[in-house]
Amino acid sequence: MARSAVGASAVLLAGLLVPVTLNSAPSAAARAMSDAANAFLGDLSAEQKSKATFKFEDDSRFEFRYTPRARTGLPIKEMNEAQRAKAHGLVKAGLSMRGYTTATTIMDLENVLKAIEPPRTGPNAIVRDPELYYVSIYGTPGKSPWGWKFEGHHVSINFTVVDDKPVVFAPNFFGSNPAVVRDGPKQGTRALRDEEDVARALLQSFDEGQRAKVIFDVKAPGEMITAEGRDAKVLEPGGLPYAAMNPAQRRQLEKLLDVYLGRVAPELAKARLEAVQKSGMDKITFGWAGVMDVGGPHYYRVQGPTFLIEYDNTQNNNNHIHSVWRDFNGDFGRDLLREHYKTVAHD
Repeated sequence: MARSAVGASAVLLAGLLVPVTLNSAPSAAARAMSDAANAFLGDLSAEQKSKATFKFEDDSRFEFRYTPRARTGLPIKEMNEAQRAKAHGLVKAGLSMRGYTTATTIMDLENVLKAIEPPRTGPNAIVRDPELYYVSIYGTPGKSPWGWKFEGHHVSINFTVVDDKPVVFAPNFFGSNPAVVRDGPKQGTRALRDEEDVARALLQSFDEGQRAKVIFDVKAPGEMITAEGRDAKVLEPGGLPYAAMNPAQRRQLEKLLDVYLGRVAPELAKARLEAVQKSGMDKITFGWAGVMDVGGPHYYRVQGPTFLIEYDNTQNNNNHIHSVWRDFNGDFGRDLLREHYKTVAHD
């Protein structure tokens, strides 16, 4: 695992039980996002801007789609090179370097799918195209509240900025098809290597008694339970709690949390980690469904009082990963927005 790319979240998770004190100053990540969003919008034509911008209250802000389909927003395909660079600048403002590299690797897998899948025709045919990723800006960047989304097949990153609170980054979805590229010039590519390997190492560390609790079903579900739902539902807490793990296993679970938190800008990972700590590490559970053998269908989830991680690899002969971080009350900034509207008058 490339620890250097994780940034602050890796340092924090190495000493997870040390209290975190957040700076009350306006978020540097929020400023970077608003600067990048305004630079992007300032380079668009009127027609392009009409596709890329929405009122903050627009219902499409709550759409969460990682399957190949038509989307709202301005696609990369309709941008010139300078505009594409600024769109990528916005994505870089929200993600860590590791997260950005993962996202662009996933996008490039569209070329792999195009090469290995038979041609499709018809009005509803799936199109594999690494330029069909869409930018959507909600509200006015820099004027609270506002938000943005970057989404396409197997990438859905959503950010909401409310007052000077930490920026919300959920839902945050990465998928990979193929999970492992078997042939061709990209052979060996694993966009979501850590999502599988770190969880599998944790599973292997349990003794027989612990494993009997961790594996809550011998059959893996065919998809993430929450799927593309707008609301993340609390699932049965099947699995083993952090409190029942030994110190080495706890560190491994912390490492798995870092895989997901380390996708976003370090400041955002730090703020979300503090919330995880406050809600109680001992209450976090790790559960597995399916087989233990590499290459077999498997699923896991990490669930705490405030968040849910889901991962599955069951499709396309168990070579197709979905993985997501969801916040039960905070997806799309719902919790911060409730507080905002209680204290701030709006016309």
